[in-house]
Amino acid sequence: MREAYHVELEQLADHLAAMSVQVAEAMERATRALLEADLSLAEQVISDDAKVDNARAQCEEQAYALLALQAPVATDLRTVLAAIHAAESLERMGDLALHVAKTARRRHPEPVLPESVRPYFAEMGEVAVKLARQTEQVIKSKDVEAAKTLESDDDQVDDIHRHLFTVIMDREWPHGVAAAVDVTLLGRFYERYADHAVSVAKRMIFVVTGKMPGYGSDDDM
Repeated sequence: MREAYHVELEQLADHLAAMSVQVAEAMERATRALLEADLSLAEQVISDDAKVDNARAQCEEQAYALLALQAPVATDLRTVLAAIHAAESLERMGDLALHVAKTARRRHPEPVLPESVRPYFAEMGEVAVKLARQTEQVIKSKDVEAAKTLESDDDQVDDIHRHLFTVIMDREWPHGVAAAVDVTLLGRFYERYADHAVSVAKRMIFVVTGKMPGYGSDDDM
């Protein structure tokens, strides 16, 4: 009985890791759609978002069933509670990739980004995808030190996000208000995506140590 229960806990972790892969691929495709004005990639991200939503629902259903039927305690209880919160953060990461893809679709066939800011978004997209893939590994390994390394990568995204404000607020900005709004919103999407990845890693640290580390953000967008 207990062996079957621990198999279910492992399956729950596997489902979360699979969600991390889904949202990494979503942001990778969304970023390419944004940078290349690729409508088919944008449409793929938009249609695939339902799969992320379904994956969250399945994780939560399994977690609540474990709470109701097994009455877990100590580390097992932390694992189930962390899974519920992590599934929510991962779904939000999928939603943020969806927002990027919808922005690319809305402006198609025109490019969304002025040439001068494209490198910033290419870098933010690369770091965001790296964070999601690191999250997958942290979920599988529950490696506390690996989880803590996500914070430094998140700082990269935060730094670029802050710099974008100086770019669009420059009085020499030649691209108009609409482009400035797009850049502002898109920067926020990437910044929040990275924050949610850190939040998932923080939940894994909580599973292992029983203490919630004081970095990252759980705020929704």
